[in-house]
Amino acid sequence: MKHKLFSCTSLASSFFGIFIPCMLISACSHAPEYARVRGYAQGGEYSVTYNREGVNADEQTVAHAIDSILTLVDTSLSGYNKASILSRYNAGAEVRPNRLFLDVLDRCRDYWNLTGGALDVAAGPLYDAWGFGFRNASLPSAGTVDSLRAICGMDKLLPDLTSSVPGVCPVLNFNAVAQGYTCDLVAAYLHSLGVKDMLVDIGEIYCEGVNAKGNFWKVGVDRPVDGNMTPGADLDGIWQGDGRGCGIVTSGNYRKYYEKDGKKYSHTIDPRTGYPVSHSLLSATIVTGNAADADAYATYCMVIGLEEAKAFISSAPDVEGYLIYDQDGQMKEWASEGFNIVSPEQ
Repeated sequence: MKHKLFSCTSLASSFFGIFIPCMLISACSHAPEYARVRGYAQGGEYSVTYNREGVNADEQTVAHAIDSILTLVDTSLSGYNKASILSRYNAGAEVRPNRLFLDVLDRCRDYWNLTGGALDVAAGPLYDAWGFGFRNASLPSAGTVDSLRAICGMDKLLPDLTSSVPGVCPVLNFNAVAQGYTCDLVAAYLHSLGVKDMLVDIGEIYCEGVNAKGNFWKVGVDRPVDGNMTPGADLDGIWQGDGRGCGIVTSGNYRKYYEKDGKKYSHTIDPRTGYPVSHSLLSATIVTGNAADADAYATYCMVIGLEEAKAFISSAPDVEGYLIYDQDGQMKEWASEGFNIVSPEQ
C-alpha cells in the first residue's frame, strides 16, 4: 500500500504578510540560539520552537509569518469561526474556495478512498447529529441516522462542491486533518528559512532534528483514561524521534465523549454506519512523514479498531504506531517495530 506524502512548501510561501499578528515571543532560557513562539489558536495554546542558527529572519518576523498562517487556516478551514469559508459553505452561502480549502479537500478525498469511506469529511451532518460536530445535539434516532447517511458523504460530493442529492447542501468537517495540516504549513515555512531543528505543536505535532540540548525530540503519549484532560499530566510512555522530520499525532476517546442513560458515547463516528464506535481501542498514536497524514491515520485507526489498526500500521510504508487498548479491564499496549517508545522515567 502506498501513501501520498504531502508537501506544502509552495502553499506556505504564498501566505505570509497577509494579516496583522498579535503574538507572544520568548527565547528558550537554556539555549539563546533557539527561539520559541507561543500563542493561542484552534481552541488551545500552541508552541513553535526552532533553532535560529543560519536564519536571517528575526524572531518578530517569524512570529508574524506563523500568525499569518494560523489566521489563514482559521478563516479558511475552521467550523467554529462563523465567518470562515468552511462555515459559510456549510451554511449554504455562495463562496469562492481558496487554494488552501481546495488542497485540504483534495487530500481528504484521497483519505476517503484509502480508508474505504472510514474517514469521510463530507459526513458533517452525522457528526453534528451526535453532538461532536459544530452543533449541540445527542442521541439521534435510528431513522435520523439512516436519513443522514442517505444524503451525506464524499461519494455524494460533486466536483463543483454541490451534492448529487437534489436539494441537499453538503456539510464538511475538517477536524480530522486541519491541525496536522497546519503544523505542516508552519514547518514548511520554517524550512523555507533554512531551519533544520524544530518542534511545531499546534494541538498535533511536527518535529525534526534536535532540541536545544542536542538531543532528539521527545513527545509524551498520554494515558487514555477518563478525566485525563491535561496533555502531559499522566503519561503512558514517551516517544523519541531519530532526527528525521515527522508528524506525531494521538487520537482517542477519553477527552471527547458524553454519557447518557448509563452508556458512554465516543466522539469517533464511523461514517459507514453512522454511529459512534464501540471497541477496545482507547487511543492511537501515529508517526509518519507529515502531521496531516498522521492526524488522518490516527483518526482512521480509532474508527476501525484494534485489529484492523494493527494490520494497517504494519502494512503501511513509513507509518509507525502505538495502540493502547482495553483487555478485560486492563490497559494494554501494542507498538509497531519502528515506534521508539521509552518509559516516562527515561
